[in-house]
Amino acid sequence: MRNHVEKLLHHQLDILTLKAVGEIDLVLRQTNDLLRTWADKAALEKQMATLDETANKWLQPYPNAGWRENVEVLLVALTVALGVRTFFLQPFKIPTGSMQPTLYGVTSNADSTVKIPAAWERFKEWFHGVSYVHRVAETDGELQGVGEPIRFFIFNIKQTLFQGGRAYTIWFPPDYGSSSLKQRAGIHDRQFFHKGDDIVNLRISAGDHLFVDRMTYNFRPPTRGEIIVFQTKGIDSLPQDQFYIKRLVALSGEQVQIGDDRHLIIDGKRLDAATPHFGSVYGFNPGDPPRESHYSGQVNQKVLENFLPPGAVFMPLFPNQSAAYEVAKDHLMVMGDNTMNSLDSRYWGDFPSSNVIGRAFFVYWPVTERFGWGCLDH
Repeated sequence: MRNHVEKLLHHQLDILTLKAVGEIDLVLRQTNDLLRTWADKAALEKQMATLDETANKWLQPYPNAGWRENVEVLLVALTVALGVRTFFLQPFKIPTGSMQPTLYGVTSNADSTVKIPAAWERFKEWFHGVSYVHRVAETDGELQGVGEPIRFFIFNIKQTLFQGGRAYTIWFPPDYGSSSLKQRAGIHDRQFFHKGDDIVNLRISAGDHLFVDRMTYNFRPPTRGEIIVFQTKGIDSLPQDQFYIKRLVALSGEQVQIGDDRHLIIDGKRLDAATPHFGSVYGFNPGDPPRESHYSGQVNQKVLENFLPPGAVFMPLFPNQSAAYEVAKDHLMVMGDNTMNSLDSRYWGDFPSSNVIGRAFFVYWPVTERFGWGCLDH
C-alpha cells in the first residue's frame, strides 16, 4: 500500500498543491518509520487507515480507472510475451514435410470419401491436430474465388469462398501450411459445381508446433545433429523472408560427401547411428530403398535417380559419392530428415551461421507421440 501511494504521488507531483504533497509525504514517512521498527499489527493497521484517508483526500482520481488498470496489465503481459519470444522461446510451426518423420508438416486428404465424424469424435481428434473443412454447393455455378483467412494476432478467424453467386464462410479455418485452401482441396477458379456437390471436403492434419530455444546459442555454437531454425536471407534461390527448419550436418570448414550407402562422410569420416543425434536418421535397413517420409539417411543424385525418373530431381552439389563440398568459414550445412523430399543444402549449399535463430526445443502441439522434446534428441 505504501509503494502504491508513493507511486501515485510521483505521478501527480505536477498537479498537486504543495500542501497536498507535504501531507502525503508526511504520512508516507510515518509509515516507513513504523515498518523499520517492526511495529505490531494493530499499529500498522491504524497507520494504513491514516494513509488511505490521506491518499483519498489529496490524490486525484484517474478517469476510467478500471479500464486503465486492465490496459496496463495487458501491456505488461504483451511486453513480457514479446521479451520471451525474442530472447528465450519462440513458437514455430512446421509447414512442410521436409523433416518427416521426426517432425510433421501440414497434410491433407481431399476426396469424397472423407467422412466427418460426430462432434465428440471431432473434439477428440482436435487434440491430435485434426480438423475438417466441408462446404456443399447450394446452387449450380462456378467457383468464383477463395479469400485469404482473416487473422487476429496468430489466429485464423474466418475465410470465405464464393460459388454460384453465394458466399460460404469457414469459421476458424485450419492452417494450410505452405499451401492454400484451393491447393489443398484441389479446386480452382471457374470450376463448375452442381447443387449438392462438395465444394470442399477436406481433412487437415496440423503441422507440429514447437518452441525454438533462442538462448542457448548465445553461450555456445550449434553442434552437429541438432535441429535448428534459420533465416533464408542471403541464400540464393530461396525466398528471402522465411524461416526453415533442418538438421545441422556440417560445420565451418568441413568437407562433406554423401556416400552411395546414404551416409554422410565428414572430412573422410562416415557418420552412422552411433553419431549423436543421428540414431534415427541412420536407423534404416540398408537393404530397404529410400522412401518418402521415412528415415532413409541422405541420398545423392546418383542414388536418387535409381528410384525416380531421370531428371526429376537435380542436385548439382552432390551428383555422386565422390563429389565433395567444403563448407565456407562461419557457414553451416543442413539437411532434412525426409531425404526424398527436402529442399536443403544438397541443392543450395551452405549459409551464414549468423542466420541461425535457435534450436528446436519442445513440441507443444498437437498432442501426438511427438509431443515433448524426446523426438528432437534422437
